[in-house]
Amino acid sequence: MASLQTTPILSLSSSRVRKVNASSLPIPSPLNYSVPKLPSRTLRIHELHGSKDTIPLERNLSTTQIYEDLYSPTNKSNNLTIQLYAILEQVADRIQMHTNICEQRNNWNTLLLNSVNMITLTATAMASVAAATNGDTETPLLGLKLSSTLLFSAATGMSLIMNKIQPSQLAEEQRNATRLFKQLHTQIQTIIALGNPTEKDVKTSMEKVLAIDRAYPLPLLGAMLDKFPAKYEPAVWWPSSQSQRRSKTQESKRTNNGWSEDLEKELREVIEVIKKKDCEDYERLGNIALKVSKSLAIAGPLLSGIAAVGSSFVGNGSLAALVPLMAGSLASAVNAFEHGGQVGMVFEMYRNCGGFFTLLEETIRDTLEEKDIEKRENGEVFEMKVAMKLGRSVSELRRLASKSASSGMEGMVVEEFASKLF
Repeated sequence: MASLQTTPILSLSSSRVRKVNASSLPIPSPLNYSVPKLPSRTLRIHELHGSKDTIPLERNLSTTQIYEDLYSPTNKSNNLTIQLYAILEQVADRIQMHTNICEQRNNWNTLLLNSVNMITLTATAMASVAAATNGDTETPLLGLKLSSTLLFSAATGMSLIMNKIQPSQLAEEQRNATRLFKQLHTQIQTIIALGNPTEKDVKTSMEKVLAIDRAYPLPLLGAMLDKFPAKYEPAVWWPSSQSQRRSKTQESKRTNNGWSEDLEKELREVIEVIKKKDCEDYERLGNIALKVSKSLAIAGPLLSGIAAVGSSFVGNGSLAALVPLMAGSLASAVNAFEHGGQVGMVFEMYRNCGGFFTLLEETIRDTLEEKDIEKRENGEVFEMKVAMKLGRSVSELRRLASKSASSGMEGMVVEEFASKLF
């Protein structure tokens, strides 16, 4: 039934299709549309070559050729960027080297401390056993005495070497170097990201790398820093800056680039606070840490040597047995306090903190001595950086400067009054 119903419909549709005559359809006229002409692209090179002419780009000129022209080796800015990238690679390599050596020297401190203390305590135990041995057994007594003497001698030699190189201080030096190289790495990346590097940027970056190398050397023999200097001196890891001398002509008072006369006075007061408070405090603490480090470095090997000599006289009396026992115990305690407490690291930390405040003082002074205000860093940004480095807000920094100025005025008034009285 379904087939019977659909058949007429199909036949009807087919008959209708056959009646359509294609020749009766109108022929459409050809379409004529004008395509707009694209403007020619031009490359402006007046910024590179000092000319205002434009060079039209041909259609067959590829994008690769454009970039080759812009970044050709003859481009001075590109050469400076390449040099900065080369310095950046060396800085990244130094970061990795200092990190690895820091781990190595930290392991030295732990392993040598444990070894020296174990050897010293073992020799002390042998000396005590030898003192408790009866006088009839000469052979075991001689073996114990000889063993304790050799162990005490070995502990003395290892302690001398360990106190000479101060592994904890060496590890702290590498930590500081890693941190400073990371800072320099970020600074160079910022210069490259901002674009338009100058020859001064390249020269300054190289000088900073070499200055950090001198401040925190990698090799141990021949280049190691003196662990026991005559007096405390802050660490210096920045190149010496040759500040431009200010002209005698008075500069017109103006407020531009974020600078003002009040801001300059504020920063000068901050310099005085740093000199009178922070630098003096770290100098005093550094000298104390240096004296403690020297005393412990001498006491440890000295006590081990006394124990080595005293262990050879064990068995000749009760007093002779007490010398190696007491000296060995004290030597272990001194070594544990010196290297377990990392006294050398504390001294290096004070050196680094003193160097930080010295660098901040020199940075503020060099900035204020710059005659051309436009060449300075923005005053508001510089003030914020100084406040952040000192761990204060901008308002707290201003209050600190005002308190320093008021106390300075009070001191001058008291001195003037005293001079008039006497």
